[in-house]
Amino acid sequence: MSVFQLNATPLVLKEAGVVLEENVAETAAPPIAILGVPFDNITVSEAVAAVEKMVLSREPHYLATANVDFLVQALHDVELRRILMDAHLVLCDGTPLVWASRLLGNPLPERVAGSDLVPLLLQIAAKKKYTVYFLGGTEEATSKAIKNITSQLPDIKIVGYNSPPFASLMEMDHATITQKIKAAEPDLLFVSFGCPKQEKWIAMHYRKLGVPVCVGVGATIDFLAGTATRAPKWMQKTGTEWTFRLAQEPKRLLRRYTNDLWWFSRAIFKQWWQLQLLSGHKTESSTPTRLGEKEEIKEVELPERLNMATVRQNSMVCEQALSNSRQCLLLLDKVKKIDSTGVGLLIRLQKRARITNSHLILVSPSKAVVSALRLMNLYDFFEIAKDHKEALSRTSQYASTHVVLRNNYYSSKPSLFWQGEITAANAELVWETTQNHLTSKVKSKLVMIDLSRLLFIDSTGLGLMVKTRKVAREMGLKVQFIGITKNVMSVLKLARLEKYLLEDK
Repeated sequence: MSVFQLNATPLVLKEAGVVLEENVAETAAPPIAILGVPFDNITVSEAVAAVEKMVLSREPHYLATANVDFLVQALHDVELRRILMDAHLVLCDGTPLVWASRLLGNPLPERVAGSDLVPLLLQIAAKKKYTVYFLGGTEEATSKAIKNITSQLPDIKIVGYNSPPFASLMEMDHATITQKIKAAEPDLLFVSFGCPKQEKWIAMHYRKLGVPVCVGVGATIDFLAGTATRAPKWMQKTGTEWTFRLAQEPKRLLRRYTNDLWWFSRAIFKQWWQLQLLSGHKTESSTPTRLGEKEEIKEVELPERLNMATVRQNSMVCEQALSNSRQCLLLLDKVKKIDSTGVGLLIRLQKRARITNSHLILVSPSKAVVSALRLMNLYDFFEIAKDHKEALSRTSQYASTHVVLRNNYYSSKPSLFWQGEITAANAELVWETTQNHLTSKVKSKLVMIDLSRLLFIDSTGLGLMVKTRKVAREMGLKVQFIGITKNVMSVLKLARLEKYLLEDK
């Protein structure tokens, strides 16, 4: 098979290095939510510029190149949907998604495929002396890929690669894998475990690794190795590349493509149709955002019509409010019309709140806003207060702790409550408190951990549940997880851990 050419991309890189566009965030169009996933409205060159800024910042980031299959999986996978919501950059890796964005009123400029982006980043790494690490893929494919890369880019500095044996996410040797990556100190980490495993692995570890840019690259390793061939350029541009791949691997891909087509087409039509009713047909802007302030709490009132025009006007005000305060109330009672761009803004603000460690509350969301969030399965990802009084009450109770000890309905004795969200960002703190609680259980052999106030848990949180149960058994204790919420149960079932973690034995 032909070797994947690193210089086969239409984006020209000059000898002095790629010409990066400045102020990408300021010039880019607002993001658009497609089936609950926020896509950044940028071109290939703007994506390269954004990655370059991430590398220079020296702060950890991760980005996702999402295609139709990603979105279909995210419809049923709460954790994957949340990971895509929180990604520092979500790129459109599929021409059907470009078509869908046009239908939804906020056209994405072009497809930004991971198989196009990775060669560009490798060229920049060679020119700018950035270091690269490959994780995943087979030993044979990764070795061939590295050989091809170094032959075409002799100045590239690949500081390591690792093809760990196949295992489920919960069974992987995370400690050894992360130790090797941290020792290599790469600037760019390319992970090839396939979706959603690679995205979940990155979300679990990118903060501790401290790598400026982590990217899930899927089958791109095979393209770089020459063990798989990409479709001709005209097929890539016309959105028919999938037919080329199907002809290569019909047994593996036919069922997946059929399933994706069924779910995606139905869901997109539903989003388009219902948001037509929720957004109306007029496109003019309405009253701009008003900003209020009470002590350390910022209050932002959004306008009657939340579409692309008003999002352009108001997104900067909203983001500044989040950047300059610990707590922000987003008043949504006057919003009568909302479209996919308006939902994209809400996701973007939630993402900004997590990055800046702010507390964002949606206050009195109108019927249109609630309907749009439920349509995209996003309602549970936001903290929502029914009125202003309740929102202020929540801000006074807001604390960074995610585990507390209090009495519950099931027992007169104090129980441990895991609350809010448990992810890779706070799992160590939760474990420290949980371990202290286990140690204190000298007389009572039963440990009850109430999850009724736990809105979300990721794979790191699942690992924490497994660890808690295992350590408790070693101490002769019995752990019961009670009050399981819908989102938490969904993550448990996808990992096939519900029987093990919820059994009463």
